[in-house]
Amino acid sequence: MTEAKDDTLEDLFERGLALRRDVLGASYVDGSIAAANEFTMAFQRITTEWCWGYAWSRPGLDRKTRSMLNLAMLTALNRTPEIKLHVRGALNNGVTVEEIKEVLLHATIYCGIPAGLDAFKAANEVLKETGAIPAAKQKS
Repeated sequence: MTEAKDDTLEDLFERGLALRRDVLGASYVDGSIAAANEFTMAFQRITTEWCWGYAWSRPGLDRKTRSMLNLAMLTALNRTPEIKLHVRGALNNGVTVEEIKEVLLHATIYCGIPAGLDAFKAANEVLKETGAIPAAKQKS
């Protein structure tokens, strides 16, 4: 995690691609890039180069902290699909279930109950899918 002033866009892309795969999973990232057409590849490039190659790889904050910030900001923006993706990333970055819960509770206070509710529903779905929390017992 160094800040190099002479990075090319290709350097940012390669660094970002490795980091993006590490956090979000290679199958998700590779699938997103493989599904891109001439139009959407521009978005894949800017996301990989600037979000991951530049911002996520900067010194100063560790991946765990960045993941917790993302969860709070995505709650504020009420971006459920991205919350689900970044809950998986947060788990990959060492964020615990308890820390995810606390981030979402804190964000709920500042962002409002509807945004918090959507974030909790999204996170709960992913946490159950990944086995991070047990699925609820079914009543017979």
